[in-house]
Amino acid sequence: MQDLGDIKKSLEITGGDAEPLKIKDIKNLIVVVERGINRVWVMEGDSILDKFDFSNIHGGLKFTPDAKKFFIPARDGWVGMYDTDRGFYGRIRVCVNLRNISLSRDGSRLFAACILPEAIVAIDVESIKKGSDPVLKVIPVKGKINAIYELHSRDEAIFTFRDKPLIGIINTKSLSIDYIKIMNPFDDFFIDPLDSYVIGSSRNGKLLQVYSIEDRKQIFEYPIESMPHLFSASYWYDKGSFYFATAHIGKTYLTIWRMYDWAFLGKIDVGGSGFFVRTNSNNPYLWVDNGSDELVLIDKRELSQKRIVPVKGKKMMHTEISGDGGTAYLSIYENDGSLIVYDALTLKEQKRFPASLPVGKYNFVNKNRRYDPIQLGGEVFRQKCWGCHHPTYEAFGPSFRWIYENSNENMIRAYITNPQTAYKTLGYAKATMPEIKTGAEEVEFLLSFIKESANAKDN
Repeated sequence: MQDLGDIKKSLEITGGDAEPLKIKDIKNLIVVVERGINRVWVMEGDSILDKFDFSNIHGGLKFTPDAKKFFIPARDGWVGMYDTDRGFYGRIRVCVNLRNISLSRDGSRLFAACILPEAIVAIDVESIKKGSDPVLKVIPVKGKINAIYELHSRDEAIFTFRDKPLIGIINTKSLSIDYIKIMNPFDDFFIDPLDSYVIGSSRNGKLLQVYSIEDRKQIFEYPIESMPHLFSASYWYDKGSFYFATAHIGKTYLTIWRMYDWAFLGKIDVGGSGFFVRTNSNNPYLWVDNGSDELVLIDKRELSQKRIVPVKGKKMMHTEISGDGGTAYLSIYENDGSLIVYDALTLKEQKRFPASLPVGKYNFVNKNRRYDPIQLGGEVFRQKCWGCHHPTYEAFGPSFRWIYENSNENMIRAYITNPQTAYKTLGYAKATMPEIKTGAEEVEFLLSFIKESANAKDN
C-alpha cells in the first residue's frame, strides 16, 4: 500500500451530513475510544454529543488547530475523519501497518508514520474533505518509525526509529528530511514545550537522554533502570522551575525530573506498574494509574499522595483532564467497564457511563502542543504576576491584552527581564513594575500566555 494510486483509490467519503455539534467551549472537547466494541464517543463535560464506529484505533487522535476536525489512526493503516459540523465523513488507507499520525501546525497536512511499508505518507487535509486526490507524497524511510510528533513553533515534525539511532526532522512544507545521529534508538520520546529538546529513551538502553534540536547534540543523560513511558509524561511549573514526571514500564514508581537545568530529582512509589501521568495547569494533581483499581493523586507542589478506588476490584487506567482543568475522565478498563466523570477539584464523581474497554481519551487542549507553553505560562503568571496584572482587564497594572496590543514581543521580553531600564519602550512615564527574577524559559512561557490572553474572550 505504498503506491500513490492505491492510497487515492482507498479514499471513502461516507456520511458527513450530520447536524453540527452543540459545543459550548471547544477547549473542553473530549474524544473517547471504546475499544471493546470499536466505538468512538465525542463529549463535552458529562454529555455525549455523538458516537460512531471505527476499528483498530492505535495512537493518539489529532485535532486541527480550530478543533473543527480530528483524525483517527488505526493500526491497519486506515485514517478516519471527523468534522464537528458534519460528523464522521470518511476514511483513507495510507499503509498496511500504521504507527501514528501527526498534523502540520496549521492543520493543512497530515503525516502518517508507517511501519509497513516503511514510509511517511503526506496527505492534504482539505482534499480529503472534498473527496479529491489528497496524496502529496510517499516518503520512503529505512527503519521502523516509532512515532512522529509535530512542532508548534515552526513547520517541522520529529520522528524516531525503533531500530536506528537517528532523530528525523521533516519539513512539513517542503517535505525534506534531516537527521540527528544519537547514541541509541529512541523507543519513546517527547518534545519539550518550547520545541527546543527531544527527551528520549531506548527499550534496551539504560539512559534517559536529552538532545538539543538546534545544536544537534546531546546535552544531558542519566542512568535509569527501566524505559520510561515518556509520551505519557506530564509537566508543570513551581517556584521558578519546570518539571516532568513519567511512569516506567514494569516498575512501581514514577520519576521526577527538572527541565532546562536538567536533573533527576527522585522516585515516587505509586504501588504498582502503570502507564499514564496526566495533569492540567489549572489542576493541582498528577493523575496516575498503577495497574490496579486505584487512582493515585500526587500533589504537584508537595509531591504527597492520596488514593481513590473508583470501582473496587476493577482496573482503573488513563485519566484525561478537560481543557479548563475542572473535569476528569477515568477509564474502568474491563469488558463490562465504564467511563467515570469526576469533578477534578472536589474529586467527586459526577456521572458514570457503561463502556467496554474504554481506553484513550483525548482533550483538544491536551492534544494540541500549541497549548503546552500557554498552560505553563499561565502557571508562571499565577505565581509571579497575578498580584498586579489580569489577562484581559486592567488591575494594578495594565492587562496582558493591552500590553500585547500596544507593543511587540521583544519589547515585552525586555520589560519583563529589566523593567527599570526598559519602561520607556512601552510608553510608560516611569518604571512601576518591580524587578522580578525570571529565567529565560519563564519569560518565553509568559509571552505565550500573554499572547493567548490578548486574543481571549472576556468572561
